[in-house]
Amino acid sequence: MAALSVWFWNERFWLPHNVTWADLADPAPGVEYPKAGHLLSALPLAVGIFAVRILFERFIASPCAFLLHIHAASVHWRATPNPVLEKVFTSITKCPDSRRLDGLSKQLDWDVRKIQRWFRHRRNQDKPSVLTKFCESMWRLIFYLFMFTYGICFLWKCPWMWDTHHCWYNYPYQVLTPGLYHYYVTELGFYWSLMFSQFTDIKRKDFPIMFIHHLATVSLISFSYANNMLRVGSLVMCVHDASDFLLEAAKLTNYAKYQRLCDFLFVLFAVVFFITRLVLYPLWILNTTLFESWEMIGPYPSWWLFNSLLLVLQVLHVIWSYLIAGIAYKALVRGKVSKDDRSDVESSSEEEVDTNGTNNKGVKMVFSPKVENGTNGHAVATITWPQQIRSSSSSSSW
Repeated sequence: MAALSVWFWNERFWLPHNVTWADLADPAPGVEYPKAGHLLSALPLAVGIFAVRILFERFIASPCAFLLHIHAASVHWRATPNPVLEKVFTSITKCPDSRRLDGLSKQLDWDVRKIQRWFRHRRNQDKPSVLTKFCESMWRLIFYLFMFTYGICFLWKCPWMWDTHHCWYNYPYQVLTPGLYHYYVTELGFYWSLMFSQFTDIKRKDFPIMFIHHLATVSLISFSYANNMLRVGSLVMCVHDASDFLLEAAKLTNYAKYQRLCDFLFVLFAVVFFITRLVLYPLWILNTTLFESWEMIGPYPSWWLFNSLLLVLQVLHVIWSYLIAGIAYKALVRGKVSKDDRSDVESSSEEEVDTNGTNNKGVKMVFSPKVENGTNGHAVATITWPQQIRSSSSSSSW
């Protein structure tokens, strides 16, 4: 383990030339530099944040939901226990295609529409109520808004907010201030808590993607702290926090059925997202990490790593912006943004759609393929929020 630690924390990789960990270990009296050991405090903080979240959802978010007439309605239609269909549902597919439906119909001597109805009811049993989603979004809204407000108030007094050259003056011998420490460790603790809570939160189709995303976020925050890139890291976190709370606010108004307010907030979120991710991020953040730092401290191995990851993030920003622009445009033209379709309860209507895409009233329906941003094969008639948008909103830090 000692040899592995020495290899991992190789000074020639993490630090600029002629700088060693020893240079950062014993600063002058009253001066402290970031150390990797400081990050351990984020773990108990993550547990505390998770506990606060539970209390918040129970004693604050739930009463607010009831005031808005949002209740934990039970599923009205439950699937009749059937071992054959249950095995298909749990082991093969939750949305069987026409060929499988025909095979199950012959095997069970059931009508195809009855099997379709069974699978729809079975899917609804596993999906959370609007109350659960409302409480989760309200918690995220409050925390994102708090962190963005704290970040703005803290950075407003920092010189690197107004002149990014200060991110690199005397680097890496930059003093760790209490405000910067609290900002970084709280963000890190929050993302640790998201990793924990993913196993108890609403199960969505993008669970593996988001888990990897949170893991990458935790790694980047930790590594940037360890080699004292906190100043530019704080700017990155603030830029990403600017739009997150607006998306959660739009979700809340959607759950409360304030559709016009939902549409307005989503369009506002889209505008802020474009400004922060397509303008400020490349012209402000990437400019200083790529060009100003090159001139002032020169490149070194971890410099290449961090800038490569930041550039990859910019590519994701472009992809997410394209998706958001399409949804915002449809919201303006058609007048409706629908809810997050990755965990919604399907209609309890007894109308079924046959395999040719026509319901029993003869109306042609549109089906979306089973992809990350689709509706898992169900009929769609409104605009939906792809899972990539949730990814973008959750990428608050990096």
